[in-house]
Amino acid sequence: MESDLSPGETKVNSVTMLTILLCLMIIGLGTSGMIYLQNLKEPPPQAIGEEQSLTVRVMEAESRNIPIFITGYGEARSLNSVSITPEISGRVTQVHKDLELGEIIRQGEVLFRIDPELYEAAVQENKATVKQRKNSISILEKQLSADMARHNNIKRNRNLAKTEYDRLKRLFDKDGVGSQSGVDKAEKSYIAASDQSDQMALAIELYPIRIEGARNSLISAQARLAVAEKNLRECTVTAPFTGRIKQVQIEKGQHVSPGQSVLILADDSTLEILVPLDSREVRKWLEFNIDRSHSSSFWFADIKEAQCEISWTEENNKRTWDGRLHRVVEFNPMTRMITVAVRVDAASIKSDSSGELPLIEGMFCSLKIPGKTLSNVFQLPRQAVTFENEVYVALQGHLKTVAVEVAWTNEDFVYISQGLKKGDVVITTRLVAPLEGILLKIITDNGEK
Repeated sequence: MESDLSPGETKVNSVTMLTILLCLMIIGLGTSGMIYLQNLKEPPPQAIGEEQSLTVRVMEAESRNIPIFITGYGEARSLNSVSITPEISGRVTQVHKDLELGEIIRQGEVLFRIDPELYEAAVQENKATVKQRKNSISILEKQLSADMARHNNIKRNRNLAKTEYDRLKRLFDKDGVGSQSGVDKAEKSYIAASDQSDQMALAIELYPIRIEGARNSLISAQARLAVAEKNLRECTVTAPFTGRIKQVQIEKGQHVSPGQSVLILADDSTLEILVPLDSREVRKWLEFNIDRSHSSSFWFADIKEAQCEISWTEENNKRTWDGRLHRVVEFNPMTRMITVAVRVDAASIKSDSSGELPLIEGMFCSLKIPGKTLSNVFQLPRQAVTFENEVYVALQGHLKTVAVEVAWTNEDFVYISQGLKKGDVVITTRLVAPLEGILLKIITDNGEK
């Protein structure tokens, strides 16, 4: 059978077939070489995956009874600070030799004196007036006694004159003895004697009023004398108590006036610190004597006295003094703070070591005020509790998040009332968003566990 292809077309088909066969041979050789080379290569070792762990420190939860201390701050100040003011005016003639800021003046020592000359003269003048008033009363009393005796004589003369007048008038009217002029003369004598008796009686009646007036004048004079003597005593001003000179505004030769503040004396035997506290903390933790409440007024019951620990905020060694909780001072409606007063007696504020400062007025102090006792709570470091009130515990070597209820927080610790139980292993390392259930590597005081 004859082919329909021309010789040229047959030649082209042969070349194409040859090319395809050559390509297939090259691919086959390449594939065989690659397989051979792969068989010569050793397989890599298989990696074994390990679970990641978190290194933490822990503590075992243990319930206990914790006394609560409220921390507050306040400035110490002298309980009694008195402004000394003269009660009279005058020129200062003498001042205390130690009248300088910070000096201690003993009770009864003379602080300063005012020129007493005018006040001594006033005392002498009023003494003389008092003596005159006493003499006036004595004279009136003696005149009263004399006039009463004289009144008796005048009444006797009046009675005699009346008897004589009655006798003459009867003789003239019945018997015609005598004359009308004699009767008239006797009547005139009787009238004069009666008038004199009445005037004397009136004078005697006025004597008690005159004596009372004289006595009132004496009382007035004695009062003026008392004022003059008091003013004379006020010329010498003494220290009302042993205290520290806090302010001085007086010098010798200076003229002073009543009410003018010339110095301030501070009694440092007792200091008082006013401490503002959160009203919620006061309500929850401080104790009051309910049986000694002020039922007649809307105010706090007497606060229970408690020993407070006081330290100066500027002292590094944290030396402390003892104070006592004294009273509630005020409630501030703007800040919702309750201010309490803590008093410190001199026995506990003196320095007991050389080189140490005592507690003095003006020091800004930190105070620990004892309150009620928390029962059956767990004490944890602050970093062990999150802001969401959660605690991380170690359970079978893995981390677990536990929600807790915080009963109290101070500068160092958080006290948990619910959410933990005795024996729980609490993580104390500060953690930020740890993976729940992560494996833990626990570090204890003895090393790794």
